[in-house]
Amino acid sequence: MIVYREPSGLEHVAMVAGNVEAVGGDDVACRVHSECLTSEVFGSLKCECKQQLDRSLDLIARRGKGVVLYLRGHEGRGIGLGDKVRAYALQEQGHDTVDANRVLGLPDDIRDFSAVKDMLADLGIRSVALMTNNPLKVDALRKLGVVVHRRVPHLVQGSQTAMLYLATKGERMGHLLDGPMADVGIAHVAALAAKG
Repeated sequence: MIVYREPSGLEHVAMVAGNVEAVGGDDVACRVHSECLTSEVFGSLKCECKQQLDRSLDLIARRGKGVVLYLRGHEGRGIGLGDKVRAYALQEQGHDTVDANRVLGLPDDIRDFSAVKDMLADLGIRSVALMTNNPLKVDALRKLGVVVHRRVPHLVQGSQTAMLYLATKGERMGHLLDGPMADVGIAHVAALAAKG
């Protein structure tokens, strides 16, 4: 575990397995994960963040080489904990995650990934195999100068509520629902939608 501190005092964490600088630090398995207190600490079933974090840590541990960059200050795709809880209340009234943010006058996603480039450089990582379903994250990192060699699907099976959230991210935010669990996840969402 390596802790990085921004000038603002915000701290991020790199969980590193193995020699990530081997073979020039190229094509290193990497998950850039956004902090989610509600799921990872309090067990909220509204998203699949905890399952994604657990899966990335497990995959990297089994590979013996890779890194999970855990970015703090990203709660609710950057809107903060208080607004995220307010958005949750709107979701209970039938809004999806995108509309809930918009009702509150908030953007869909305002996360800042600028720390990633410096963290990877400090670790000696030149390019990554990024575990994500979010092509916008890939684009954001590339614009910052991070070399994303390839995207690795990172779909997990979550609660019924989380699967509906995942479907919303696919339909409204462009997330790619592919990979080894895609058929299970999409079938599950379709079954839930059929139930009404």
